[in-house]
Amino acid sequence: MAQDVLCEVSNCHYWAKGNKCSADAIYVVSHSGEQAESSKETDCKTFEPADI
Repeated sequence: MAQDVLCEVSNCHYWAKGNKCSADAIYVVSHSGEQAESSKETDCKTFEPADI
């Protein structure tokens, strides 16, 4: 399992210094069923807007 999950979405609640994701788990889905051909066809459902 990945030890470091990188994220550049700085307005996410789970964003941490060094572009790290601090969530306990990551949930990624495909736009078109169970398979994707590229990262553009996926979304991170773990994203939560940060309280700014």
